[in-house]
Amino acid sequence: MNTWTIVGGLVVALLIVVPAVKVVWQYEKGVVFRFGKLVGERGPGLNFIIPYIDRMIKMDMRVETLVVEPQEVITRDNVTVEVDAVVYCRVVNASDATITVKNYIKATGQFALTTLRSVLGQSDLDELLAHRDRVNDRLSKIIDEHTEPWGVEVSIVEVKDVLLPSSMQRAMARQAEAEREKRAKIIHADGERLAAKSLAEAGDTLAASPASLQLRYLQSLVEMASEQNATILPIPMDIVREVTSTAVKAIATNGHA
Repeated sequence: MNTWTIVGGLVVALLIVVPAVKVVWQYEKGVVFRFGKLVGERGPGLNFIIPYIDRMIKMDMRVETLVVEPQEVITRDNVTVEVDAVVYCRVVNASDATITVKNYIKATGQFALTTLRSVLGQSDLDELLAHRDRVNDRLSKIIDEHTEPWGVEVSIVEVKDVLLPSSMQRAMARQAEAEREKRAKIIHADGERLAAKSLAEAGDTLAASPASLQLRYLQSLVEMASEQNATILPIPMDIVREVTSTAVKAIATNGHA
């Protein structure tokens, strides 16, 4: 056996063995075609195929992140907003993702874009701002139902940011300010009502006890004297009551006359 024979045998062996050996990584699956026809999937590890007859296409099974570029959307209440979103998806069926759709990443991204416009066009601005989780759930459900035949699972869809026109921002600021003023007036009125009720109860209590009224009168004199900026002339409460009673009777008499 000469050298050329050995070399020729090695070359033939390499041409047969090397194409037959395929290594599939842990996060991949290999889809095998034989004469262009699907024959099955191969798992991670060392795999052998029939060289020049079989062909293996490796499919990444990890989660893909698709960024939906900012889009101008008109909400149901006719407000123009600019929104962007992110879609998390992964392949769950390598065979379907290979033979059903040419580029599942691009297809999922384009469908997410159109679905984003459609769903947000059916939502109010308040729902988009205050209940974004509902919008995200609706987007995720619609996109996942459409991509399921492709062997692609959409797990999460998140609306990242909502940009409002400056005029709408000013209007919302005025609305928030008016709401705060309304709450402040309500709280102030409620405080006045409670204060009036407490004063009425205190007046009834003092009127029922002349001694308590006298003590309250003396306490007021002490508080006024502490300021040292006025001359105080104490008058007994009995005289005050008599003068008040006389004045009331005189007014009543003049009224009848």
